[in-house]
Amino acid sequence: MPVYTLPELPYDYSALAPVISPEIIELHHDKHHAAYVKGANDTLEQLAEARDKESWGSINGLEKSLAFHLSGHILHSVYWQNMTGEGGGEPLAKDGVGELADAITEYFGSFAGFKAQLSKAAATTQGSGWGVLAYEPLSGRLIVEQVYDHQGNVGQGAVPILVFDAWEHAFYLQYRNQKVDFIEAMWQVVNWQDVARRYAAAKSRTDVLLLAP
Repeated sequence: MPVYTLPELPYDYSALAPVISPEIIELHHDKHHAAYVKGANDTLEQLAEARDKESWGSINGLEKSLAFHLSGHILHSVYWQNMTGEGGGEPLAKDGVGELADAITEYFGSFAGFKAQLSKAAATTQGSGWGVLAYEPLSGRLIVEQVYDHQGNVGQGAVPILVFDAWEHAFYLQYRNQKVDFIEAMWQVVNWQDVARRYAAAKSRTDVLLLAP
């Protein structure tokens, strides 16, 4: 049975400084993300054991555990690729991300409007969570979502293409309790080429995600 593995970082620990310190990157990737990978694999083993024994008393807890750890693994895997030390600014056609830039304008009115909505969504998550730009395949449009913990308040089938981690472990060592400052700084390291690639891939998968009427 295939197991989940911790992806390697596409840069070294210091690549996103000063926006995100090397210490945070190391702890966040090597400890927190690794824990979600282990949790997902451990839960799969426990589910297999439950099937073998036909013992379903813990099924609710196991399914919630799998969703929590697997969502954490997926979102963090997107998160690392969404950032680069040479990123930031606004997606522009001249940078090869014109389709994404046009979609942001179409669905949010302007880049400024989109930036404000995603920033507010990430900064106002209650407790732990994420702000997410996602492709919603039923309407074929971009939407912004708040993800509580790793699971709640998301559209079924929506594909995350840009994620802002608003859990305290993502920023507290450097920004203390100033989550708003961290979210604002995050825009300096957005890898728009990666976001555009994910947008194009999500659009091409619409026929897989949804059956034709």
